[in-house]
Amino acid sequence: MKEAIMTMLARMSLLTLLALSLAGCAAPAVRDTQMNQPQAAASSPDQPKIVLYSTSWCPHCKEAKEYFKQNNIVYINRDVEEDSDAMEALTETYKSRAVPVIVIGNDEKILKGFKQAEFEKAYGEVKKAK
Repeated sequence: MKEAIMTMLARMSLLTLLALSLAGCAAPAVRDTQMNQPQAAASSPDQPKIVLYSTSWCPHCKEAKEYFKQNNIVYINRDVEEDSDAMEALTETYKSRAVPVIVIGNDEKILKGFKQAEFEKAYGEVKKAK
């Protein structure tokens, strides 16, 4: 009985660790970068470039994508589970193991997580500096 409880606790611990690691990132596969508006350029002359590092299942990533869509903000989506280069950039360049990470301009502003007010402030500052 004691062994069964210990085995069950060990399994639960492993599952918890797995769930926590999946919340931050997962093993990537290679896939092309996507844009939310294929015909549009990454940014127009008066709009800063936006790169979103995301996963398909992340609720904050979905919130950012929906916000961008509703506000006609062109962005490049880099799914870190499907693009090994995106995962490398996320972990090495931006020192993050969690998504979303939003890069505005040419690394002028790096946002970890998505909060509408924080994004609007950073986006406005980069846009104003252009």
